[in-house]
Amino acid sequence: MGLIREPKNVDFTVESKPWTEVELRDFRKLMAELKAKNAKRKVSQKSGASNGLTSKKKVVL
Repeated sequence: MGLIREPKNVDFTVESKPWTEVELRDFRKLMAELKAKNAKRKVSQKSGASNGLTSKKKVVL
């Protein structure tokens, strides 16, 4: 994603409109699902590391 520079003597403004109740409900539902998914991922990563499983293997020649 690039940076947009304002030309000289021109000001860009962003006017955001408030979210509707439906949009807020959908956003909150999505965030709850993502948090639950990430929490499961963190638990599985911690349990894998505690079992002594690592991604690097020692090679003896």
